[in-house]
Amino acid sequence: MPINSKKLLRQFLIWKYKHISERQFIYILSVLVGVFAGMGTVVLKNLTHYIRSLLELDFLKNYQNTLYFIFPMIGLALVYIIKQTWLKKHIGHGISTTLYGLSKLNGILPRYNIYAALITAPLTAGFGGSVGLQGPAVSVGAALGSNTAQFFHMSTKTRLLLIGCASAGAMASMFKAPIAAVVFAVEIFSLDIAFTSLVPLLLASISAVITSYLFLGTDVLLHVDLTDNFNFKDIPLYILLGIVTAITSVYFSKVFFAITNFFKQFESRAVRLLIGGLAIGTMLYFIPPLYGEGYGIMNNLLKGDHIAAIGKMPFNFDLTNIWVVIGLLLGIAVFKAVAMTTTFGAGGVGGIFIPTLIMGSVLGNVFAKIVNNIGLNLSVPEANFTLLGMTGLMAGVLHAPLTAIFLIAEITSGHELFVPLMIVAAISFAITKYYVSHSIYTMKLAERGELLTHDKDQNVLMVLNIDKVIETNFIELSPDMKLKDLLENAVAKSSRNHFPVVNENREFMGVVLLDDIRHIMFKTDLYDKIDVSSLMHADADIISYEGDSMNVIMDKFKNSGAWNLPVIKHGKYYGYISKSKLLTAYRRQLIKHTK
Repeated sequence: MPINSKKLLRQFLIWKYKHISERQFIYILSVLVGVFAGMGTVVLKNLTHYIRSLLELDFLKNYQNTLYFIFPMIGLALVYIIKQTWLKKHIGHGISTTLYGLSKLNGILPRYNIYAALITAPLTAGFGGSVGLQGPAVSVGAALGSNTAQFFHMSTKTRLLLIGCASAGAMASMFKAPIAAVVFAVEIFSLDIAFTSLVPLLLASISAVITSYLFLGTDVLLHVDLTDNFNFKDIPLYILLGIVTAITSVYFSKVFFAITNFFKQFESRAVRLLIGGLAIGTMLYFIPPLYGEGYGIMNNLLKGDHIAAIGKMPFNFDLTNIWVVIGLLLGIAVFKAVAMTTTFGAGGVGGIFIPTLIMGSVLGNVFAKIVNNIGLNLSVPEANFTLLGMTGLMAGVLHAPLTAIFLIAEITSGHELFVPLMIVAAISFAITKYYVSHSIYTMKLAERGELLTHDKDQNVLMVLNIDKVIETNFIELSPDMKLKDLLENAVAKSSRNHFPVVNENREFMGVVLLDDIRHIMFKTDLYDKIDVSSLMHADADIISYEGDSMNVIMDKFKNSGAWNLPVIKHGKYYGYISKSKLLTAYRRQLIKHTK
């Protein structure tokens, strides 16, 4: 920042300190980041739409299916070139990256996150990658929120809150659903729902929606006009749909992790691009509705036009036969998860939120069609079950039942579906949670102990930096060192009463405590007879630098009763952690996050 700019900022901060309270300033910043998030979402949507419109020119329409095979590879290749030659940085999945930034980076998100997804996500989705824009929108908004907080030198707690505000703004702008956006921020990012955080979330959400209206008008992504209300006799069908969406959610999650692990075995990004691009192109050639985000599928199903939802297929199917239609729709549902994850594996940038909605809408619609045509004289509203399917998949795949309920309730502009929404979401979430402990967003973070939850104690432990509590100024002993050398070169020169024993490869062998040698310290006749190997013993426990989270480390202190434990890094002795220093660091971090 130029010197004059720094001076102006300093003067503004002094003025702000004198005239505006901290809470009022947070309200102002929440509106600001809401506007920023709304504008970021608008840019994402418009760029994607513009790219898509360029690829739908009249002279290309006769070759549409063939071009569906080629376009995704072009988009993925462009993303690859941008990553390799310009960004030269990793672009993770938007919501997962934001969660990691909250838990391990104190909400300090890199500035390049603002523009990286703005460029690469439209190229991925616009050229046919089967991904959504909600994740990139959250990534852009979160980076804007973080950097706004950093610019005004806000506290860590406020920085985390503004990231949540920006994420809510991105959601609100995308779906024009401000209440669901607040619920999304609280549920996904485990934000505090106290009054001090709720008002900024609401302000950000509202300002983002207004921004979206200013630039995009009143048009919404999902067009729904409910004509059928809740029917008590359909409750068994709601329960059954909840079970079906739960099974599908487990399938979605398992497919995602399986395909992701498959691509990880290829170290070369170019190889991933080639394999993934060919796979995506093949799927889109045979199943064109998988192309891009897929909002047309949802909206056409909600309007009852399954012919338009299926679109132009490469083969002639009898679409007057309802069971052929059901089969084709099931194919779309089954392969949506495969196409989405393959796009990620090939290097594409996007989100899973909208693909989850697409898959859920198709599944709910198919469920209603089967019920209506199975010959049991049943009749259920297909539009309602299309919405319920979306709710079930969101609740199961994203582990976000409240977001699912409020989003669908809000976009339908009514509360007629609240009971069935709650039934389907609760059943889907409960069953999926049993088989898949964490969502796609949070699984890897949870495995590494880096996931924020509503447990404040665990969150404080999670953000502690292990390097800041490790002490390395212990005098090391070798196993063959004599008692005399131990006393002269270790005990006499150290204020510690712990002496780690390591071999020539710096592998930890054990420890000698001052209490272990106190009774023989002055027996000079033993100085050359006793060596360290006969005095050392195993420590109460061992801390793994790479494998143990702060929560695990705290448990090891609790279970062992020790006040000092050795740290092993890459199989070598590294240092010690003392309980007193760990508790001091914990107390400081707790004050930092609550002030």
